[in-house]
Amino acid sequence: SFCRFVVSLSCSPSCTIESMAQTDGAPTHKFPFALPASIDYDTLFRDGLSVHELFSQSTGYTYDDILMLPGQIGFAVESVKLSTKLTKNIVLESPLVSSPMDTVTEHKMAINMALMGGMGVIHYNNTIEEQVAEVKRVKRFKNGFITVPIVLGPHHRVSDVDAIKERFGFSGIPVTETGQLNGKLLGIVTNRDTDFIKDRTTLLTEVMTTDLIVANEGCTLEDANALLRTSKKGKLPVVNTKGELVALVSRDDLLKHRDFPSATKDKTNKQLLVGAAIGTRETDKERLRALGAAGCDVVVIDSSQGDSMYQLEMIRYIKRSHPNIDVIAGNIVTCKQAEHLIGAGADALRVGMGCGSICTTQEVMACGRPQATAVYKTGLYASQHGVPVIADGGIRSIGHVIKALSVGASAVMMGSMLAGTEEAPGEYFYKDGVRLKKYRGMGSLEAMSKGGDQRYF
Repeated sequence: SFCRFVVSLSCSPSCTIESMAQTDGAPTHKFPFALPASIDYDTLFRDGLSVHELFSQSTGYTYDDILMLPGQIGFAVESVKLSTKLTKNIVLESPLVSSPMDTVTEHKMAINMALMGGMGVIHYNNTIEEQVAEVKRVKRFKNGFITVPIVLGPHHRVSDVDAIKERFGFSGIPVTETGQLNGKLLGIVTNRDTDFIKDRTTLLTEVMTTDLIVANEGCTLEDANALLRTSKKGKLPVVNTKGELVALVSRDDLLKHRDFPSATKDKTNKQLLVGAAIGTRETDKERLRALGAAGCDVVVIDSSQGDSMYQLEMIRYIKRSHPNIDVIAGNIVTCKQAEHLIGAGADALRVGMGCGSICTTQEVMACGRPQATAVYKTGLYASQHGVPVIADGGIRSIGHVIKALSVGASAVMMGSMLAGTEEAPGEYFYKDGVRLKKYRGMGSLEAMSKGGDQRYF
């Protein structure tokens, strides 16, 4: 809970100055100065301030302004649990979220964040179709029952398998009479069938595997996985009584489940969870519908100032039209702003204004708040309503992550900490012999020219 986090530790020693100065008749270290007789020893030996005492002052604090005092460790490392609520309904095993920036989060980052127990939020500095494609890539990566598998028909060729592999990264594809789901299953084509075919125009009917092991519609995921293990096959088609394909189960997903037990996934289809950013314009309602159809689990209303009539209306619209999609609203830094967004139906709040590593809102617009104070104040208010807050911005080290969680954040959103990694979008380039990737703020002229201006105008 919020109140478990403290910034300091208090002690109330039972000893007196006299007993400290004399032990077993032998003199010990004495204080080099005189103490007044009326001193309150409880206050004297009390270390630091509690989080509530610290932030009840009128001063605003950044992460670098505070430092936590060490306490006694009375537990094993294995007993530490980092699971937290991202929203009212979504639980993460790791309190880490990647920022919806076009140099930070696309499908590769979102996949790896989810595998490690966090979550990625796909940016919207792109077309609706491009953003939806990124979401679909995440949802396809790890499935239980793949209810919408890619299917080919007898008229397709090996080159079509090559194109699917290049785009999606896999090549185990069922073949049906119609080339669509719910068609009669004819076979399945995998790498083993196509690797040594020189003529890539060869029809799939000439190379596909037709001796198949299948599961019957209605079987449980546990039964299907057990059949996969015993059959030693890579893919397991699921068919109905007419032999028509209704779903698919992948062996790769068994391996991913073993290797990434903390992955953030839904309970039904075992798909990875993913978020996506949207704005507050009318065109964003069309984007929302497309994201919902693609299986997006949570949307982040991406705005530099979240307490606006446009965002309040968008929150209400989402809760009316897509009640199964959680809404992260923001950005905010005050309790009054939190009150408005929670009242509109927000499932979580994003906190931070002008504190990002390359953000200039505080300097240019003279708006914002020191981040540690902003997280504490809004987190304390939101906790009274069961709404988690996400500390967004100002995270430049692991220590900042710890401080953000300690003053009330349920999770932290990171940009610069993840930019430039292998999973971040973009190509590497060399400058002065150092390998780099481009990283820019969403308010930069380059980013705004590609759609980032929707956050500001």
